[in-house]
Amino acid sequence: MHSSDTPGCGVRLKVIDLMESMQRKSQSLRIGAAVVIVLGVIALLAVSGARSNKSYYVTIQELNGMGSKAYTRNLRVAGNVLPGSIRHNGTNAEFVLVENTNQLRVSYQGEEPPPDTFKDDSQALAVGTYGRDGVFHATQLQAKCASKYAPAQGAKPGTTATTGTAAAMTPAPANQN
Repeated sequence: MHSSDTPGCGVRLKVIDLMESMQRKSQSLRIGAAVVIVLGVIALLAVSGARSNKSYYVTIQELNGMGSKAYTRNLRVAGNVLPGSIRHNGTNAEFVLVENTNQLRVSYQGEEPPPDTFKDDSQALAVGTYGRDGVFHATQLQAKCASKYAPAQGAKPGTTATTGTAAAMTPAPANQN
């Protein structure tokens, strides 16, 4: 007599098969749920990270008109550095940006010192947040000197006085007033 011939044995085998099938389904459900949770967390981190790194470009005039929104956003503000306003303190600097008749006090506290091109009358772009104290707190600073590669005196823009790239890249002479 085989074990399958024993009364009730076939029922026991079916119950065992059913239990094993349920365990496999339960394990598959747990793995599926874990995958969904992990993907959800990754998506949430990606969205929140993108929002925190986003910075809005605004003019000084727009910044002054933003109201309370100005205090909660990462912003980029550009302007010309007011001559005589730069105060260096190690890698930090305080200065005033000017745009038409609008002025903005800026306090730069970054990991790197201001760039070499950051001087009076240079164009600067400050990235940071606007404080309730009326000061723009910058963590990044970019600057360029608009007159560094101006055409030589007497030359028309778009032409070079002599041929060759060295002559075209020669900085314009400084104004001697």
